Amino acid sequence: MTDNATIDTIDDQVAAAAFRRLVRHLQTRHDAQNIDLMGLAGFCRNCLADWIRDAGYEGDKMDARAVIHGMPFDEWKAKYQSEATPEQMARMEESLKKNGGTH
Repeated sequence: MTDNATIDTIDDQVAAAAFRRLVRHLQTRHDAQNIDLMGLAGFCRNCLADWIRDAGYEGDKMDARAVIHGMPFDEWKAKYQSEATPEQMARMEESLKKNGGTH
């Protein structure tokens, strides 16, 4: 098992390239619903938008979501987001408990 601090040793350009690849991947995988990402991993596209703002992105919440979703959030939501089931919501709640207070 590696030390969590090891991630901090990766060059910023390499980390940025990997982050951009992740975002582009999610921009093409509309079948991966945010609620399912939350239920499995405790984060989703909207979290990534929050994280870029936390890291210094100067746009507002909706600007950040557009960056991550590849289009305005309302447009993405209308095209790709389905209604969450009670089971998905329950999985998300359980998954978020594992985040240890971080999101």
